Amino acid sequence: MSDHYRLSNEHLWQSLSLFNIFRLLIVIGLMAGAFLLTSSSWFENGNFWAAIWILGSYTLCGIVFAFSIAQRWPRFDIQLSMHVSVDVMFIVALMHLGGGIKSGFGILLLPYLAAAGLIARGRMTMFHAAVASLALLAELVWTVLNGDVNDTIPISTVFLCIASFAVAWLAYRLSLYAEENRELAEQRGVDIANLGQLNARILQDVSDGVLVVDAKDLIQQFNEQAVRFTGVRPDLASPLAADLPELASPLARWREFPEMGSSELIQTADGRNTLRARFVSLSSDSNGNVLIYLEDMARLRRESQQLKLAALGRLTANLAHEIRNPLGAISHAAELMREEAADDPLLQKLTRIINDNSQRLERMVKDVLELNRRDRVERIDIRLAEWLHNFAEEFVLQEKIPMKLAISCAPEVIVRFDAGHLHQVLWNLARNGWRYCTQRDGSLQITVQAYRDGWMLSVINDGPPVPNDAQSQLFEPFFTTESKGTGLGLYIAREICAANAALLEYQSPPHGGACFRILFGYTDGEKI
Repeated sequence: MSDHYRLSNEHLWQSLSLFNIFRLLIVIGLMAGAFLLTSSSWFENGNFWAAIWILGSYTLCGIVFAFSIAQRWPRFDIQLSMHVSVDVMFIVALMHLGGGIKSGFGILLLPYLAAAGLIARGRMTMFHAAVASLALLAELVWTVLNGDVNDTIPISTVFLCIASFAVAWLAYRLSLYAEENRELAEQRGVDIANLGQLNARILQDVSDGVLVVDAKDLIQQFNEQAVRFTGVRPDLASPLAADLPELASPLARWREFPEMGSSELIQTADGRNTLRARFVSLSSDSNGNVLIYLEDMARLRRESQQLKLAALGRLTANLAHEIRNPLGAISHAAELMREEAADDPLLQKLTRIINDNSQRLERMVKDVLELNRRDRVERIDIRLAEWLHNFAEEFVLQEKIPMKLAISCAPEVIVRFDAGHLHQVLWNLARNGWRYCTQRDGSLQITVQAYRDGWMLSVINDGPPVPNDAQSQLFEPFFTTESKGTGLGLYIAREICAANAALLEYQSPPHGGACFRILFGYTDGEKI
């Protein structure tokens, strides 16, 4: 049985319960009228006490109906027909005791029929009107057969029968209209609920952070992206100035001077993120509710870099052979010139310059082509302690380092990464670390430790830290502080880490030096 059917059925029983309460209230009113407003002829004929007995029986039936409604037995259609039949019987009996159609009690049939028709929603409505008409005609025939012809008005009885069918038909039409409106309202309610869920889903899935602030600067709504950007989870209906003071001042300025623009750069409280806040009024009143969009400037820069590098990668891939062939020819010609000019120092110097710059161009082409490798990822489980031991031996041997690398890693550490990618990234970090450290025992260290629910690999050296003004550009393509560098090494390393669901970042240790760390299982600071 569906929830919709159960809910609809429950509404029918509630309506029947209200109908029974209406019945008991009518009984109370009739009893009060019998004692206060009835003429003395009822006392003389004994009709008064007969009416009281009928009303008492009617009350008892109402109490029994209340218990049967509570028990939901018998079923609804049968109960409603029983109720209407009992109502018709008692009302017609009261009408007969009161002197027939002239008593006016017959009019009470109409609201009962109307209520029954609305409750039944069209079902059995005409049957109930037929029962009432038959009862009225039976009372008329009984009166005529007992010789009380003077107290009968056949035409009034006929009109009352016609009115019963008219009221029943009208109730039937109204019930259909009400049912259509109810179904339409339920459908609208479902549509509104679905729309609300859709809006909530869209709000949570948009790449920008979103906050809704009312006219009193109280936070009414926000999404998870806003929490990630700001690092603060505000309370609903809390003041914006209390939870996000860096947004309160720009919002106040925008409210006061909206012509100055709707966007402004802000710095988060922890100083890690730069956000662009855009303010959009939700109404024509500039002092009303405001929608605040938060855009991560670092993400925008990364997207811009992606577009730039994608275009550059396609261009380089197409021209790689055309570039490498002339470079090879130049390098070969320079080698021949150097052999021919063995006794000429000037030509030796010029050929060395040609070779150095040719090799630099070759490295740049190779680095750019490495960007395509991030799409070919084969992640496997790597036992990091054993892998780092083999890596350190190979690195020391090839880089001609006269000492061992300091490695700290628990034997149970397992990370999921492409082995070739991890070798490339770590080799780049270790080579840079050795270049800038003091090159003594312990100058270059590789440590692995737990971080949240994953692992963090750190490459630490005791050299000079990266200047603060260069840290924001450290992972940007073509940024380098060396004249012979391509500026793509760290950028490629970070892209490779992102392709392996990891995050590469720089951190300045408190005791000095420099530290690059890989957070396994994280992308842009979020756990995968």
